[in-house]
Amino acid sequence: MSGMSTDAPAIAADAYPNLLEVVKARRSVRKFEPGRDVPRETLVRILEAGRWAPSGANAQHWDFICVDDPEVREQVREVFLRQGARLRAQVERFPAVNKSFLANTVAIVLVLGDERWKACFPQGVGDANDEYTRNNENIFYCSLGAAIQNIQLATIACGLTSAWLSGGGEDGTADELREVLGFPETARPYGTIPIGYPSRYPASKWRRPLEQVVHFNRFEPEQYRPQELVDHYVHEVRSFAMYRPHERMEDWEDFEERAGAFAPAYTGRVTNPDPAR
Repeated sequence: MSGMSTDAPAIAADAYPNLLEVVKARRSVRKFEPGRDVPRETLVRILEAGRWAPSGANAQHWDFICVDDPEVREQVREVFLRQGARLRAQVERFPAVNKSFLANTVAIVLVLGDERWKACFPQGVGDANDEYTRNNENIFYCSLGAAIQNIQLATIACGLTSAWLSGGGEDGTADELREVLGFPETARPYGTIPIGYPSRYPASKWRRPLEQVVHFNRFEPEQYRPQELVDHYVHEVRSFAMYRPHERMEDWEDFEERAGAFAPAYTGRVTNPDPAR
C-alpha cells in the first residue's frame, strides 16, 4: 500500500534503561524556584512529545495551550486560586488543593479536549448503542491521559519538572479559563501541567510491588484487592502514601502501625489470602 512501511524504527537496543530512567524520575512537583525562565524552544520540544501520543481513531482530539507570558500566567494562577478556595469550602477534605505554587512556574500547559471528536470512535446501533457510547468516554479520556503523560515525561527529559493537576475541567473553572485564554465552548481543560525548576526534588513515593500488579494470561484472585483493603487505604494510609518519600512502604518508621493487619497486602504479591470468600 502507498505510504506504508515495513521497516521497524531504528531504536537503540539499550533504549529501555534510558526510558525507564525518565519514567522513574517523573515527579509531581509543587514547589518551584522563583525567577527562572526557559526558552520557548524547550517548551516546543516538550509539546512535540504530546503531539505523538496515541488517540482513538487517530482523532487527536486535543489542543495544548502553553502559557509562558508572565501576565497571562498570573491570570491563570488566580483562576486556580479561586478554584482551590471552592474546593476547600465545598469538597471533602483533601490535600494539595492550594495552587499558590503556580506563581513560580516557567509555563503552565493546559491540555484541552474536544468532545465533538467522539464521533470518530465506534458508534453502536440498536441495543449496542449505550455500550459503545460508554466506551467512547473511555477512549476520549484515555487518549488525553496519554498526551498528558507524554508531556510530563518530556518535561523531565528536558531537565524541568511538572505536576498533573486534574483541576480545570469543572464548569466554573473552565469558564474562567476560557475567558482568560479564549478557547472555544466545544473545548475544556482536562489536564493542567505546571512546569518549572524544582526548588525541592521529591523522593520516589510508594509503589505497589510489581509481582502484585502484574497478571499473566488471567487475573489472579489472590491479587484482587478486596473492599476492606480499599477502605483501609482510604481511611488509614492514603494521606501518608501520597507524600512519604519511600518506594517501599515497609521502610516507613511507623509501617506496622499504619498497615496493621494489611501489612502483607501492601508489601507482597498476595492481597487476598482467601480468594474463595
